Amino acid sequence: MTRTIATNTTVELDDLLEFIRPRHRMLLITRRADGYPQASPVTGGVDDSGRVVISTYPERAKAHNARMRPEVSVVVLSDDWNGPWVQIDGTCEVLDVPEALDAFVEYFRNISGEHPDWDEYRQAMLDQGKALIRITPTRWGPVATGGFPARLT
Repeated sequence: MTRTIATNTTVELDDLLEFIRPRHRMLLITRRADGYPQASPVTGGVDDSGRVVISTYPERAKAHNARMRPEVSVVVLSDDWNGPWVQIDGTCEVLDVPEALDAFVEYFRNISGEHPDWDEYRQAMLDQGKALIRITPTRWGPVATGGFPARLT
């Protein structure tokens, strides 16, 4: 049986963003008041300015933690569990509706394409009282895959 060898590929910001764009499964890691990490599985994307964006509700722990301590990490996963992944560290801001409506339209477009009724979408975001976490990457690790170390081939 052939062993899969682990890889680590260093990337610049443009290549990082290209890696993230088709991947929407993420773990957002914020810090609780006591300093311990809090991880949340989320759906996210990349906005037109190269920020990682995640939709949430303002009363969720991730939104509260991000407002209090804006230094966060995101692990971007591939759909295939054994596929490549990357960790991104950055500083975030939390935007609330109604001010965030245009950012939500951009979020939806970049993840899912055009909506059949943008007025309906905007109203849904208002009715749900949504919040958007927007993360500016400040550092990131290599794009990695799991497997055996090369010395075991």
